[in-house]
Amino acid sequence: MIRLALFGHPVAHSRSPEVHAEFGRQTGIAVDYQAIDVPSASDGPRALRRALAAFVAEGGRGANVTLPFKQDASRLCATLGAAARRAAAVNTLLIGADGALHGDNTDGDGLLIDLTVGHSLALPGLRVALLGASGAARGAAAALLATGVVALQVANRDAGRAEGLARDLRHPALRVGSYDELADGRFDLVINATSASLAGQLPPLPAGVLAPGGVAYDMVYGPTPTPFQDWAGREGARLALDGWGMMVEQAAASFALWTDARPTTDAVRRWPR
Repeated sequence: MIRLALFGHPVAHSRSPEVHAEFGRQTGIAVDYQAIDVPSASDGPRALRRALAAFVAEGGRGANVTLPFKQDASRLCATLGAAARRAAAVNTLLIGADGALHGDNTDGDGLLIDLTVGHSLALPGLRVALLGASGAARGAAAALLATGVVALQVANRDAGRAEGLARDLRHPALRVGSYDELADGRFDLVINATSASLAGQLPPLPAGVLAPGGVAYDMVYGPTPTPFQDWAGREGARLALDGWGMMVEQAAASFALWTDARPTTDAVRRWPR
């Protein structure tokens, strides 16, 4: 039995335990995957450290990290994979026999597989707006910049956080700024990497963000369309997608890192939300 977990706040909505249980059945690997809610108040980073230490002491072998702790997790790791170094954010932890943490990031690959394979979207040449500058946004930005998008505009309420992302990624196609700077941008692809949809809210989007016939993608998923998907429909999006496929694909990549067995995702992608 391999002990795995998801650390974040909130996590009650997450279907990661179901998905990894299915991957375990596929591969014949016994999996115990728990969702562990970690308070995200002012002592959030210390709370994450304590929760991880307890998990390691109880025999944990691997973990996922979700909002708001992906950057905090990167600072707890003894070593980082290439994707985690580029993004300065971690969503996957591998725990060594000595308890040392190795961090990696499968968010970017999960997003790209969902967009390009799951939804047949060609990314080179697109103008992309990315909402948010969290750990999830960092993983997405690093991956998108490697695909040949001609522009990636990151909008965030906290200017300092957005500027930090720009300093870390350093790419000529990358620009950061406020939401107001998206006005009349007519972006081909708009990706919501904020947690607003979890609260039933919409980021403060100005008019003219989405190009006619553009694609909108919300990293949040659920049984009904998110507020961001509803907004995209009103704006005339050709596709208004949620993040279920991204979640499944990044989970499969994490599972492969922990077990050396890559599960298939087609059937899981078709699950009802």
